[in-house]
Amino acid sequence: MSDLDVQVPTAYDPFAEANAEDSGAGAKEYVHVRIQQRNGRKSLTTVQGLKKEFSYNKILKDLKKEFCCNGTVVQDPELGQVIQLQGDQRKNAATFLIQAGIVKKEHIKIHGF
Repeated sequence: MSDLDVQVPTAYDPFAEANAEDSGAGAKEYVHVRIQQRNGRKSLTTVQGLKKEFSYNKILKDLKKEFCCNGTVVQDPELGQVIQLQGDQRKNAATFLIQAGIVKKEHIKIHGF
């Protein structure tokens, strides 16, 4: 029996990687840029998922000045603070956030039609 090395297999956790991402170690926090259709041709662009240490009002002020549109910061119970802009500003908002150094390009998801 000394010739045989018996190795007992350890339990494999298939969700170990998913739990590690939730713990914050290497977690990918995405910034979601979406469009919501209002009535007729009117639309709303929402930006959610920015880090909490950023000043949402200052970012909103720069976005409004850059794209000549109106906007607001809305407090959502599930999503936290969300920036809303008038019109379809998805590409503009994404490029602005990347150029300003707020978000890296691989952490932005643009949703919509």
